[in-house]
Amino acid sequence: MSVSHITTHVLDTGTGKPAAGVPVSLQVLDGGRWVQIAEGATDADGRIQQLGPDRLPPGTYSLAFDTGKYFAASGTATFFPEVAITFGVVESEAHYHVPLLLSPFAYSTYRGS
Repeated sequence: MSVSHITTHVLDTGTGKPAAGVPVSLQVLDGGRWVQIAEGATDADGRIQQLGPDRLPPGTYSLAFDTGKYFAASGTATFFPEVAITFGVVESEAHYHVPLLLSPFAYSTYRGS
């Protein structure tokens, strides 16, 4: 199975477990507006291995995580109903892994491998 150019995983640091069922949208900045090019949801391990094509041209992209829906499913209040991570794709041959560490009132991210 091939892995798409952009992958992500979400860890719920409040529970110490992967965040399953988080809806995620991949968007590209095109002419000053965001255009959705793929969508998915995290699996039981909190991962999305197939999100978009195998290769993307250089540009500015965003992953939008519907964290409100995720927390609502467990009856947990959250300050961040959506987390959008904007990043640049420079190398069309490189793999970009963009993880999200999430709790109801904080989040962090980094470029993964």
